[in-house]
Formats: sequence, C-alpha cells, structure tokens
Amino acid sequence: VHSSRSRSSALDVGTTTVRCYVLDNSTTVIGKACQEIEHLYPQIGQDEIEPEELWTKSVSVLRDSIKAAGVNPHQIACIGISAQRSSFITWHRETGEPFHNFITWRDLRADGLVQQWNKSLTMKSIRMGALCLYTISRNKRYLAGSVLKLMNAQVTLRLVWVLKNVEALQKAAKCHQAMFGTIDTWLLYRLTGGKFHVTDVSSASATGFYDPFVMEWCDWVLRLFCIPSDMLPEVWDTACDFGCITTDIVEAAIPIRSLVADQAASLFGSCCFEEGDVKVTMGTGTFLNVNTGYKPQASVAGLYPQIGWRVVDEIVFIMEGASHDTGSLINWAQQIGLFSEPTDSADMANSVQNSNGLCFIPAFNGIQVPINNFQAAAGFIGIKPTTSRQHMVRAILESIVFRVVQLYQALLREVKNHYTCIKVDGGVSRNDFVDQLLADLTGLKVERPKSSEMTALGAAFLAGLYEGVWQSKDELRMLRQVDRVFEPRANVCEEYDSILTLWSQALHRFLDWYDT
Repeated sequence: VHSSRSRSSALDVGTTTVRCYVLDNSTTVIGKACQEIEHLYPQIGQDEIEPEELWTKSVSVLRDSIKAAGVNPHQIACIGISAQRSSFITWHRETGEPFHNFITWRDLRADGLVQQWNKSLTMKSIRMGALCLYTISRNKRYLAGSVLKLMNAQVTLRLVWVLKNVEALQKAAKCHQAMFGTIDTWLLYRLTGGKFHVTDVSSASATGFYDPFVMEWCDWVLRLFCIPSDMLPEVWDTACDFGCITTDIVEAAIPIRSLVADQAASLFGSCCFEEGDVKVTMGTGTFLNVNTGYKPQASVAGLYPQIGWRVVDEIVFIMEGASHDTGSLINWAQQIGLFSEPTDSADMANSVQNSNGLCFIPAFNGIQVPINNFQAAAGFIGIKPTTSRQHMVRAILESIVFRVVQLYQALLREVKNHYTCIKVDGGVSRNDFVDQLLADLTGLKVERPKSSEMTALGAAFLAGLYEGVWQSKDELRMLRQVDRVFEPRANVCEEYDSILTLWSQALHRFLDWYDT
C-alpha cells in the first residue's frame, strides 16, 4: 500500500456505543469518535434501537473520526465493520423501509416462545434423536444436540415473533419482498447504497440458524420455524471485497474489506491467532472466547460453538461462554452512589481485606453458562451492621470474576488444552482488582493491552491485512502493545476456597426467582 494510503479504519457498533477509529500502519489510533446508542423499551422486556438514529450516529462518528485524524478520506486504505451480534432488523426489498426497529440481543419479547419450544414434544424428539445418534456415532456434536435449548439471545425466535406479529412484514415475506439482516448486514447495505445484502460467517453463526459444522444456513431449522430463506443475506468470508462506501457519505469511496462479529473481532484484535489462545472481553457483558482451531467443537455445558473468521483458505472456529452482566453492574453501582467514578472501585475493593461475608449475585439478565438459569435474580445476601460501601463494591467486583471463573472451568471441561494466559479487553478490564483476582483464581497470567478497544482493532486488522496495510499476523503480533501482565499470587486461590463455596451457595438461593 502506498504510504499516502497506509491508514485503516474501523466502525464498531456495540450495545451501548457506536465508535469509529482511524489507525496508522503502526496500529496507533490517530483519530476516533464515539456516540451513545439510545435504547427504546416500548414494553417490559423489549429492547430496541431506532434504525435511523443508529444510521445518523454511525455516519457522524465515521466523519468525525476522519476529521479528528486530520487526514483526507482518500488516504484511508480500507475500513472494517464490527457489530454486536444477534440484533436484527427486517426491511422491504424495493423501498428499503424497515418494518420495525432493531430488536436487540437483550430483548425478551420471545421468552414465551422460547419456553414453549424448549418444553415442546418437537424439541424433546430432537434431543432424543440426537442422543440416539450420539450413542451410535459417539460424535460429540450429537451429544450437544441432546441437551439443545433455544435462547432469547439467539435471533431465531425473535425473528419468528416479528414474522407472526408484524403484519406488513408478513405480507412482504409472502411476496418475497422481505429482507433480514443483523446490524453488520444492514450497515453494509446502507453504506454501499443498497448494493450488497451480505453477512459474514462469524455473525451468521451467532444467529441460531446457521450451522458451523456444514457452513451454511440450516435448512431444517428454517423449515421448522417457517423462516423464509429468501429473506436471508448471502454469507461471505470475514475479510473480502464488500464494495465501497458511497462518496456522498465521506467524499471518498473507502473500500469496505471486513465484516466481523464483535467477539470474533476482539479475539482477532487480541492476536489470538493460535489454537488454545483465550481472551475475555469485559464490556457490557463478559465473553470468554477460545480459538479452537480448524474444527468446530460441540458443548454440553452450554458453551457456544461459533466461527471466528474465514479468510480465503483459513477458517478458525471458536468456543464461547457469556455472562450478560459486567459493565452494566459497574454502571448500576455508580448510579446508586456506591462510588463517584468507576476508576474508584478497585481502590475501594482493596481498602478492605475481604467482603465481610457479603455475596453479590450478578444476574440482572439471569445466569448463563454453566448454570443457564434465566429466571435468576440479582442481589446482595449476607448484609450485616458492619457492612460498608467498600464491602459492597468488593462483593460486586468479586462476583464479576467468579462468573468468569465459572466460564473458564466449563471451558476446561469441554475444550482440553494447556492454557497459560488470558488476554483481557473491554472497559472493565481497566480495573486492576478484577484483573489480579482473575489471575489468582485461574492460575493464569492475565495480559492487559494498552488499548481496551480490541473489537475495533480486530475489524481494522482484518480489513488492513486483506488490503495490504499489514503483511502478516506476525507483524500485528510485533505491533501489539501490552500495558500490564498480572501474575497469579501464591495462596490467594486457597484463601478464596471458602469464599467461592459461600458465593456458590448464595447463587443457588437466587435461582428460579422469577416466573419468566
């Protein structure tokens, strides 16, 4: 790439913010912009984003980041797009008009359908059939199918809900005029002036109806749930030629060279290129991902097999476990006055020797892997007259780490490997107390980069490698900048044995609290 076109860019649409970054060829961020995403809650359990507001803010941060970088848009060699997974929209094929707002991955409107299907004779038959196939073949893929459960975070039943409840969409679908897309697909469609209706393998594999074992939309799932296949986008490589941004947006036809799901982008941005590499993103929620190499793994504990990326001949699979409440806990603790700034929380936690027998259960959105109890409640248990704000803050931070430890232990049971290091990113990874305790309780080094925005870096890296801004993954490894490595401390894990046992007992008190 000519030196005048050695910049790459990344547009990153998260759950709470949309950001854009411009990087030079040393991977240094030279310009950035950020705007908050406003969520709408039309009814209890519903979580939406207005599409035009998201579009306006995406264009705004794109323009503002280029301005902040002080470069001409023509100097940007390429852009990559990373986006939250499983938030989706549908729109009319001819007019481009959406039939409804984005329905986000946190939306619970289909919870009744999820429960109904999970208890149905159909699902019981699928599980029984999978168990029989496992008995014959000993293929772990079928063992995973024997405990298969539909989840609210997957697109499947939320899409079924809108197909049943949005009349205009029903009519369009019957006339083959409906289009479906997650955020990456819709943004690409808008940025290219409607030329491309495409997603990549990483985002497709998170929907719930794309089969990572055979690398295509899952026909039997589409038939079972009456989802029209002609409304789905084509599935392409993670890095390839996705066209160009139309010149009316930033006065330059910037080539779009990657589409990637947020957690896959974070794994790539953390330079987890080898089988067994692990990263933990602690943002709004926590996501533990491990690179499982060139073959998909299956899980019986609830870890989710997905595709990390596919670029030409290389395909990398990942296994994921999630805890949906992390940064949201920090924000809540700040809102109720436990501390003024999130940066104060680590010092407050370290100012007391322990949490004084206080436990916090981080379940605003239920408890995920390996417990998988979506009716769990959040709360403190064990408050005493001697309980202080410092004890409460420490209990909250400990609960974040305890959930990551649960995910890691599930990973150890499911994906046999020799793990030595966890690479962390996301806003909560800036908390020294959390990172140090994570190292202590897993017995692994915890490596924190100087930049916490690995998702955006991953999208930029994928695009830049394709376009030639960088020549190899080895070059990206050399350019990675580490802020601090947290080493496990002797005896701390033993000291926490009784605390973890108490917390586990407390957790089980909070399960099945809600009816739905």
